Amino acid sequence: MDKQWAASWIQHPDFADQSPVDLLHKETLPPAPFEHPAQLKHHHALFRKAFKLEQGASSKAPLLLDLSADDYYKLYVNGRYVAQGPAQNYRFHYYYNQLDISPFVIEGVNVIAVHVYYQGLVNRAYNSGDLRQGLIAELKAGDEVVCQSDGSWTCKRLWKYGDWQAETVGYDTQFLEHIDHRLDVPGWDLPEYDDAGWDRAVPLAQHDYALYCQPTPVVDAYRVSPQQVTQLDAGRMLIDFGEEITGQLLLEVAGTEGDQIEVRCGEELQEDGAVRYQMRCNCDYREIWTLSDGEQVLENYEYKTFRYVELISSTAVIDPSGVSAVVRYYPQLEERYAVFKSQDPILQGIWDICERAVRNCTQESFLDCPSREKGQYLGDNTVIGHAHLYLSGDPRMWKKALHEFALSSAVCSGLMAVVPGNLMQEIADFSCQWPMQLLTYYKLTGDRTFLAEMLPYAEGVVAYFSRYQREDGLLEHVKEKWNLVDWPDNLRDGYDFPLTRPVSDGCHTVMNAFYIGCIGAVQEMKDILEISYEDALPDLTKAFRQAFFRPAARLFADAEFTDHASLHANVLSLFFGLAQEEAVPSIVDLIRRKRFSCGVYMSYFVLKSLARAGEYGFIYELLMSDDEHSWQNMLREGATTAYEAWGKDQKWNTSLCHAWASSPIPVLIEDIFGLQSLSADGDTLTCKAKLPSDLRPFTLELTVPSGRIKLEYDGSELTHVLQ
Repeated sequence: MDKQWAASWIQHPDFADQSPVDLLHKETLPPAPFEHPAQLKHHHALFRKAFKLEQGASSKAPLLLDLSADDYYKLYVNGRYVAQGPAQNYRFHYYYNQLDISPFVIEGVNVIAVHVYYQGLVNRAYNSGDLRQGLIAELKAGDEVVCQSDGSWTCKRLWKYGDWQAETVGYDTQFLEHIDHRLDVPGWDLPEYDDAGWDRAVPLAQHDYALYCQPTPVVDAYRVSPQQVTQLDAGRMLIDFGEEITGQLLLEVAGTEGDQIEVRCGEELQEDGAVRYQMRCNCDYREIWTLSDGEQVLENYEYKTFRYVELISSTAVIDPSGVSAVVRYYPQLEERYAVFKSQDPILQGIWDICERAVRNCTQESFLDCPSREKGQYLGDNTVIGHAHLYLSGDPRMWKKALHEFALSSAVCSGLMAVVPGNLMQEIADFSCQWPMQLLTYYKLTGDRTFLAEMLPYAEGVVAYFSRYQREDGLLEHVKEKWNLVDWPDNLRDGYDFPLTRPVSDGCHTVMNAFYIGCIGAVQEMKDILEISYEDALPDLTKAFRQAFFRPAARLFADAEFTDHASLHANVLSLFFGLAQEEAVPSIVDLIRRKRFSCGVYMSYFVLKSLARAGEYGFIYELLMSDDEHSWQNMLREGATTAYEAWGKDQKWNTSLCHAWASSPIPVLIEDIFGLQSLSADGDTLTCKAKLPSDLRPFTLELTVPSGRIKLEYDGSELTHVLQ
């Protein structure tokens, strides 16, 4: 529930005369006219407050700090890093973090120091650009308030990371940080620091946030060392972290004031061995760091995705031992996390790049990629949520994501495509997948209470799309949202329906398959919750077949006006149970011919539709394929995380870390290894494996609602043990 605070929301004085702006709107409607003050963009502010603990106070009760900030905070107590956050969400359901800071305090004088960042851009990464800035903090020992945010806190704008004139990268996703360490504020996070010259924070008499405790933990952040450091020539050093990471470069160096280091980060190397910092994914990761005198530590505030770093300086002497990175991920609980070991190096490699993609793209929210967009996309979550739940054994992140998309119905009926974030985007195909995701989540967790809570939102999706129904129940002219089908657009297998924005008039197969699947998911939820309804599926299925099935070919066409039968139209007809029995062999034959003539995102539906047809051998063949469109092709190209497309050059701005490519994880677990839930609450499992003859020995340990299960295959027999 919305927390009631004794504390005040406080802001830096730069924002004291600004009024918050509501930027949320439907994509097809223009936003309210608004020009953001340029000087308030890329705004870093330091806040601090000293407080005193009496002798013995720290041992009486845990010291719990409730803290939120807009857009983002990094928290330090007595000079030690504690945490960062919060996960972004809408102001009417904004998150705060509850943090136990007992290990960081001492008896006597302590200081809470918070580095708050307000980006000021409108994008998929932050709910920013709306002039909402500042923080709220409340420290309690039991019921006693020890410290709270109010007008006694001091604050100072920090110019170390550059100003609003810095370049942005990606889709205006982040500012580059040309760090000038001469503008640092050393010791600002220590109790003894003298802040007498700082400004006073400005408390708001009232604010418009509804604050809820974040249901997921804050991200883990820890240092890693490079795998290899190479001195290329005088003044040039190449750092290789061995795999794609998400985080910040950290550099410990002894410098002379004014020395500069050019920092180039990238996912791959150029032919001459230099870092490709002008990345395929439209991020130009080149920054200039200026040193002060003496020993210093330089670290980005924002995170990037990279494997390689090139450091260039004609003056500064860089010790390789001072180079590291701070990686950041959703916490991986060792006792719950999945462990897969295969004697087949190709299968192991495919699992590994998918697992790392999920890891890198699971931050405070699920991300399509942690570079260009840094956005949580609804369609991507069909794959990443499913994979993450198996990998992590932790349902909290997927549950949070489902709830956040449900909340977007307050902004846009039929749900937004990317949540949260002030950039408005709507994709019809993605909206229709939300009920299916909710149902899958329930089947893997048995969370009946959440299912019942979310059912009205699922019904709302159906109600929204029903406005486009024609007399036979099929949808046509779904113009208010983008009809995606697949992405990138050159991997739609010649889909024969004009996917302009807005979409062309008419009725097409993919949109209707997703819609009928959406209705089917809602009806199944009602069965689970024992709610009566009128079954809409028989009439819709009949209408779907009459409109799109071509008896001569025994395939489904892309639209009413065409006979072209794309992979997408037929895969989704099979996936959602719309294909009659006589059509199944023809659809499977079509998939054999076309294989993955689709994007990596659609591969989830291809493989899951084959499971519905009982084609388990073919599933494994596609998983292990060495075609140009395959995970093995990614491995050939040197992938350490799964790509956005099947290969680097198959899309004009390919991200080399994209978790929507992780479908092998749930498909292997459920459809090849055969792990299935038997009961409504997920606590009873069966293992009906469909192992191919060429599968090599493996072990898999993962956490399910009933406990920790271990699968072991010795080459002839599969055993499973609940530990």
